[in-house]
Amino acid sequence: MSNILILGAGRVGATVAEQLVYEQHNVTIVDDNPANLAPLMSRLDLRVITGSASSPQTLREAGAEDAELLLAVTPTDELNMVACKIAYQMFRVPTRIARIRNSDLLAHEALFSEEDGFAISHTITPAQVVTDYLVRLVKMPEALQVLDFANGLVQLVVARITEGAPMAGKALTQFNEILPNIDRRVVGVYRNNHYIRPDGDTELQAGDEVFVLAEARQMRKVIAALHVVESPIKRVLLAGGGNVGFRLAKALQKDYSVKLVESDPVRAEWIANQLPDSLVLLGDATSETMFESEQIDRTDLYLALTSDDEDNIMSSLLAKQMGARKVISIINRSRYVDLLQDSRIDVALSPAQLTIGTLLAFARQGDIAAVKPLRRGAAEAVELIVHGNKSVSRVIGRRVDEIRMPSHAFLAAIVRAGKVIMVHHDTVIEADDRCILFVHDKMRTREVEHLFAVKLGFF
Repeated sequence: MSNILILGAGRVGATVAEQLVYEQHNVTIVDDNPANLAPLMSRLDLRVITGSASSPQTLREAGAEDAELLLAVTPTDELNMVACKIAYQMFRVPTRIARIRNSDLLAHEALFSEEDGFAISHTITPAQVVTDYLVRLVKMPEALQVLDFANGLVQLVVARITEGAPMAGKALTQFNEILPNIDRRVVGVYRNNHYIRPDGDTELQAGDEVFVLAEARQMRKVIAALHVVESPIKRVLLAGGGNVGFRLAKALQKDYSVKLVESDPVRAEWIANQLPDSLVLLGDATSETMFESEQIDRTDLYLALTSDDEDNIMSSLLAKQMGARKVISIINRSRYVDLLQDSRIDVALSPAQLTIGTLLAFARQGDIAAVKPLRRGAAEAVELIVHGNKSVSRVIGRRVDEIRMPSHAFLAAIVRAGKVIMVHHDTVIEADDRCILFVHDKMRTREVEHLFAVKLGFF
């Protein structure tokens, strides 16, 4: 159990605080606005402190002297940077993570060094995390989720089985007949929102959500077996020119026909000057007239990326009704995301849920390289590195069928010296392997991490 100090009770801070409390960490959260803290205090077992994140007295009162991890996620970059500096110089907090939005600051790594800079151990930029995620979805339109592991060597993709797909109505054992030279692992099947632990006899049905892991270079062939191949995305319409909208348009404009709708005239003009290869429109994304004039019925992908959940939902539904092939909507309130499951919105995602995986990796037991929330945070995929030898590890030197893996977890792949190995029953785990696991019940992830961590006394 770790002592964790969170600065900032906005969406990211509140979401990660909730998750860490559920994982039974000692959490203290600081914010200068009591209204942000009141809902957390009423429903979560944590400490709340009203005050400034840059105040040494506030940090001392919040327990910085005993904190093992500091998450500075206030809305202000400079405040986060100063808080990390104070936490290091005055309290020697071992790990300090800061949310930094300004790309100009991120370009100067020397600013973050311990001795000459602001003593930031790691930076996180939520808008970039969301942008990278959306780019992967644009490139693979058949997928509901696309997650990268091991520096992009391995991907976990969620796809819905469609009528007419090669694997529709077939047992998983027949995957080898359809893709004889491509190794992959189906780690989860959800049917009518109920989890099915897959084995060779599991028959895939149209409508099933399938979680499959494979080498990234082979993933398109794997997805083609599960979902009828769609034509590539060409025409993209983005609503909202905020941090995510601007970054996404910039990332896509060279390879796609990109239009971006922004309601603020000053912001729209600035974006137009910055993105000469995108068409920037001044207008309201909830306007039926605007959709008609921009031929929404010929649009391959519509993305609602404004800061207003209601506008995003309504404009996405309107775009779909008027003929947009696929719609994706950012939804900040997690309860809204749940309500929109199986709606006409193809993908509804929470930026906070995407972001917290990066933060959770630093709070977990063992050498955790990545934590990726799945199914709106109910499940997880975890990438961890195993250390030690057979005498101090519960997994090293053992075959997979000798490891007492919890029933809710599925070891799918390992990456060894840059080579991807799909796990079989006789695969032997070696020191420094990167293990990629799917955990159906995130509340029991700690059992899995404990299994793969070195025994006490190793260090």
